[in-house]
Amino acid sequence: MLHRELPPVADGRLPGDPGRPEPATTARLFLALWPTADEQLRLARHLRDWSWRQGTAVVRPERWHLTLHFIGALERRRITELSAGLQVAMTPFELSLTDAEIWPQGLAVLRASEPPDALMQLHARLGEALQALGLPVDRRRFRPHVTLARRATASITPARPPQQSWRVSSYLLVESLTASGGGYQVLRSYH
Repeated sequence: MLHRELPPVADGRLPGDPGRPEPATTARLFLALWPTADEQLRLARHLRDWSWRQGTAVVRPERWHLTLHFIGALERRRITELSAGLQVAMTPFELSLTDAEIWPQGLAVLRASEPPDALMQLHARLGEALQALGLPVDRRRFRPHVTLARRATASITPARPPQQSWRVSSYLLVESLTASGGGYQVLRSYH
């Protein structure tokens, strides 16, 4: 389960993987909103409404998230500083994912057609915090979404609009364990 943090392992090896090489000096990090297991279940019911084509790679529900900021590769020695510097004020909000779309890159997404002000404020505050830490921030327009599938160009969105929402009261600092998306580890939860 994603929200359960793995115990720290001094040599960088994951439990049950004695052959894992020494840890990298950098970590691929991002900030995200993550639905709870119950919310994932509700979102998963929506998958039946799509017409998935052969070759589509549906993302497993426990990996669904809404990226607030992609930080990228950061030296591991800076993670403690980063973690402390990312504590910002947050107002809990209801996130409604009302639009099902297939983006040109082949991503099947649920997005918020009218993102709540509290979400946009959280995104802005975290961007300011990243800049204060000397880290770059993506300047493109923030398009809040949850990716349901990749390589979905030929798939068909549902005929009726989705009515998916979840209550957001925290955000996470997450490490992507491999560049190809092999797994995630929550480093810190902020409330």
